[in-house]
Amino acid sequence: MSSTPPQFDSLAEQVRQSVLQVHQNRGSAIAGLYDLTAHRLVRFAVAITRSQHDAEDAVQSSLLRVAESPELLLRVQQPWHYLLQMVRNDALQILRKRKPTASINVIQELLTHCPIDQLEMAETYRAIWIALRKLPVEQSEIVVLKIWEELTFQQIAEILDIPLATAASRYRYALEKLAVYLQQHQKEAVYE
Repeated sequence: MSSTPPQFDSLAEQVRQSVLQVHQNRGSAIAGLYDLTAHRLVRFAVAITRSQHDAEDAVQSSLLRVAESPELLLRVQQPWHYLLQMVRNDALQILRKRKPTASINVIQELLTHCPIDQLEMAETYRAIWIALRKLPVEQSEIVVLKIWEELTFQQIAEILDIPLATAASRYRYALEKLAVYLQQHQKEAVYE
């Protein structure tokens, strides 16, 4: 029996099938792969870059390479993991090139970019992302992979190329810090 959540198995197979279509039809099938993965990849990349714009650039760069050479994903056993690694590498490359003053733009974007319509949900979403962005990248990327992507620590360790114990401890430290940040936010909201 697989320890992978059924949802993940399904996504992994969907990614494999989509990449196969890209390989067979070249560029015409890339839209299907984009539709299948972009939202999740951008969410992961935002945890690293702290910027919606930079995250979208990282995802676009990775998917462009897949469109040009779908063999990149076809020849690996875990195409979804490999795609996550590609996006992570592109996001880290963008971070290395970013100017120090870009953090002001990132904060502004964080405060204004929220697609959720309901005010209360938007506030909760914003508080979570503010707290998540206070974490070191090494911790926030693990939280995104564990909670939103529902990956196991073993899968996370493989994707990030770190020991299993490191992935688990970073996750634990991240949750502890998030709890403190969110409690502080809640206290501040009560007194406003």
